[in-house]
Amino acid sequence: MPNSKEKYTVLATKNAEALLGGGQDRIDAQHKKGKLSARERIDFLLDEGSFEEIGKFVMHRTRDFGMDKQHFLGDGVVTGYGTINGRLIYVFSQDFTVFGGSLSEAYAEKICKIMDLAMKNGAPIIGLNDSGGARIQEGVVSLAGYADIFYKNTQASGVIPQISAIMGPCAGGAVYSPAITDFIMMVENTSYMFVTGPNVVKTVTHEDVTSEELGGASTHSTKSGVTHFSCANEIECINNLKKLLSYLPQNCEDNAPMEDYEEKTGAGESLPSLDSIIPENPNQPYDMREVIETVVDKDSFFEVHKNFAENIVVGFARLAGRSIGIVGNQPAVLAGVLDINSSTKAARFVRFCDSFNIPLLVLEDVPGFLPGTDQEWHGIITNGAKLLYAFCEATVPRITVITRKAYGGAYDVMNSKHIGADMNYAWPTAEIAVMGAKGAAEIIFKAEISSAENPTEKLNEKVEEYDRKFANPYRAAYRGYIDEVIMPNETRQKLIRAFKMLENKVVVAPRKKHGNIPL
Repeated sequence: MPNSKEKYTVLATKNAEALLGGGQDRIDAQHKKGKLSARERIDFLLDEGSFEEIGKFVMHRTRDFGMDKQHFLGDGVVTGYGTINGRLIYVFSQDFTVFGGSLSEAYAEKICKIMDLAMKNGAPIIGLNDSGGARIQEGVVSLAGYADIFYKNTQASGVIPQISAIMGPCAGGAVYSPAITDFIMMVENTSYMFVTGPNVVKTVTHEDVTSEELGGASTHSTKSGVTHFSCANEIECINNLKKLLSYLPQNCEDNAPMEDYEEKTGAGESLPSLDSIIPENPNQPYDMREVIETVVDKDSFFEVHKNFAENIVVGFARLAGRSIGIVGNQPAVLAGVLDINSSTKAARFVRFCDSFNIPLLVLEDVPGFLPGTDQEWHGIITNGAKLLYAFCEATVPRITVITRKAYGGAYDVMNSKHIGADMNYAWPTAEIAVMGAKGAAEIIFKAEISSAENPTEKLNEKVEEYDRKFANPYRAAYRGYIDEVIMPNETRQKLIRAFKMLENKVVVAPRKKHGNIPL
């Protein structure tokens, strides 16, 4: 009988016959494409020496198509846990050097196990995706593995943050796991996502398109909005993952991390540059990002979905060290109107912040919803209602600052007092009305204007009258719809104090299974 030492030597020799990953040649091939290996990605992502691997010795179970002749430890995915800036994180990293990163039964079980652990222990999960899709040799069990992962993603949604980084191919059914997660990051020129590839597209629709054009990072960050971040390379992507996590809590029961901050006294928080940021001409644009970056802590604004639906700006920032989510109309693009894409973009962001206890700041300058047949025929009513629903449903602290225009139904939708906002401020430049003064005057005083000796002069007179009586923030303040009309330079100090006042806010929602958001 062999002793213990001899037995372990035999086992070690046997395991040495299996490759840990696809071997150096395949790793070199990854590097030539500008891609890291699965383990290198984890090394860059997690704190040094913190990674603990789970399922390292798992191997595939299929013996068909000669696969029994190839043995790879881990079966194409590296799973485990570690820390990022000292905080517990779970991770899986798909390994393209093993069967093209294709998903098998054992592979799916490893991912599901790590997701279960993340749920039980209340910590974020990060998926580093680089896979050719389902492992054909395993047939239906591979498809079942995908469905198991989709189900876990859905169960984890709103419980723990889920972030997907696409660092290679992600095609077919594989795209739906990242699509359910909270944020997607893609790497330019080396990653792509699509349900059907270029060859199928050409066969069915006769369109000749490349993988990059069909589903690359640029396409999904500008046209479809599928990805929230487009990164120049994998290192930038990993750094963005770390930065994003710094704004997020560990789970839905936790609060986002606070940074130390000492509030300045007196006029220390005053921002005089904001007093001149609104142009005298009400139709002249300005950049809402300037307002955001001036109001929040220095260099803390981290924009999400930057290149998609640019008429609205969303992202995370810190205010006096506190993590907040920001939604702001962008007057520099389409005058800041709400349309289909901007409504869905903002609604998704609002729901994420509400899921994870991140207070919301809304900076409003919106002339209304975008008119036209294209918007109406493609469902601006339903899509605009998504943003309305998201704000109505949100129970986190919510504060709105109206900087200039707040017209029509868009005023209601953009976190008005009437849909549950906690504090609503307006600058003296705010115009709160059903519509713009000129349009309103033309309707209300149509007969009077048309019968006047000088219709243009009469119109201007009525526009001025409408402005004075209706399109100013004080009329709304008289009714309590605006809590205070403030000077722009006071904005930061007012927000710091208001969010601090609201930090223990509790809302008891009606008992129900869940609402039915207009999807």
